[in-house]
Amino acid sequence: MKNTEYIAKVLVSEEQIKARVSEMAAEVNAHYREVGADELIVIGILRGAVVLLVDLIRELDMPLKLDFMAISSYGGGTTSSGNVRVLKDAAEDIRGKHVLIVEDIVDTGNTLQCLLQLLQAREPASLKVCALLDKPARRKVDIKADFSGFDIPDEFVVGYGLDFNSLYRDLPFIGVLKPEYYAK
Repeated sequence: MKNTEYIAKVLVSEEQIKARVSEMAAEVNAHYREVGADELIVIGILRGAVVLLVDLIRELDMPLKLDFMAISSYGGGTTSSGNVRVLKDAAEDIRGKHVLIVEDIVDTGNTLQCLLQLLQAREPASLKVCALLDKPARRKVDIKADFSGFDIPDEFVVGYGLDFNSLYRDLPFIGVLKPEYYAK
């Protein structure tokens, strides 16, 4: 039994996620067919995007290389500190390659903006972003994912890879965490 005691409500159900991930995979496939990509480098942003990454790549219909990066801007809190740090860099050489970043959520946009600048300097043929969640109410920079799952309100969410203090990543849905739990 999953620990759902501190979940206030389910924001996005498991069924909705499965359907939208399939739709996003079809969008990604169509885009890379259109640009004539014969191979794709998929960079998953650890740890939150791992669940989405696994489900997404199983539905991609082209050869791909898988890599990971770990970026931190939250520390142990519930809001971004604005200080973006690369904890683990990608190993693949992306120069001249088509690259898809898989991210769990676009919040303020600061982390994604820094990540895009870092990777763009490595001269990929193209650089796109696939994110499960978008929280536009918190955006501080003008940025958005190329392939996006769900727009969500400004609430603290967990599940399907997203966590609070490393818990709740295993929930099959996106849930809103009760404020009294994380405001302690």
